[in-house]
Amino acid sequence: MPSRTRLVLLLGLGLLIAACAKQPTAGLAQAGASPAASTTESAATAAAPTSAPGAMAVQPSTIKRLNEDGSETVDDTTGDTGAHNPLYAAVAAVTGTAAAANLSGPTMWQEGVNYTRVAPAQPTSVAPGQVEVLEFFWYACPHCYALDPLIEAWRKTKAPYVVFSRVPIMWGPPQRAQARLYYTLQSLGKIDQLHTEIFKEIHVNNDPLAGSDAAQSENMQLAFVTKHGVSATAFKNAYHSFSVETDLQRADELMQRYHITGVPTFVINGKYLADVGTAQGEHRLLDLVSDLAAVEHKH
Repeated sequence: MPSRTRLVLLLGLGLLIAACAKQPTAGLAQAGASPAASTTESAATAAAPTSAPGAMAVQPSTIKRLNEDGSETVDDTTGDTGAHNPLYAAVAAVTGTAAAANLSGPTMWQEGVNYTRVAPAQPTSVAPGQVEVLEFFWYACPHCYALDPLIEAWRKTKAPYVVFSRVPIMWGPPQRAQARLYYTLQSLGKIDQLHTEIFKEIHVNNDPLAGSDAAQSENMQLAFVTKHGVSATAFKNAYHSFSVETDLQRADELMQRYHITGVPTFVINGKYLADVGTAQGEHRLLDLVSDLAAVEHKH
């Protein structure tokens, strides 16, 4: 790649990783253009909180949020000790009150604070007795990159009834190009092998894997996958296949259904939305996801 072109793309990458939230502006058609800076928590608002949120205990804590102007806001949160939250009641019925009180150590969850209920609940794509967990993510998002090692560890210990799927967001051409890479490798059975490597290529090697147009993006991605042992012919055949196009269409529909405007965002069984900000920490987010999934499994 000519040095001037690569410089432009690397500068674009700086914009891409500045934040991970959608902004309704026109610059997405440019190489590396970003939806602009935003908060560390998702702005996903598929449904408003219920009018009478529960009062599951939440330990006092602080969480820093990155604002659109680059400043930081530190929020202090203090929960009450009530036990009338529907989630608490469900967990208590399954595990016993004492066990429920320690389900996530000292932390319990409050609807409207730690998670948002989707209204109406959306259909899932899993079998009866299973619980669907979706992660909406973006390869160029630094928050997704930071969270991913924890997700990989969680995948190894999650309950067997949890069916976890990633859904790449597609706010514009750069994101769509990276989403196409994800689904192409998935169709080839290579995504588990290369998912982490894609993050590293972007955030460590400063290769955005998205160019100024679709053809350039494809060439950049082809160079990356062949470097990791993927057949160029197989990659090219899958890249524009019906299967990949169908996956992209479904991802776009899911993104619209849940009104995803920030990543990483988790959707639990079509009923709950949560992110790092609402859970008040990366580790807490995965605890919250597991707890909500456990309750859904018992229903």
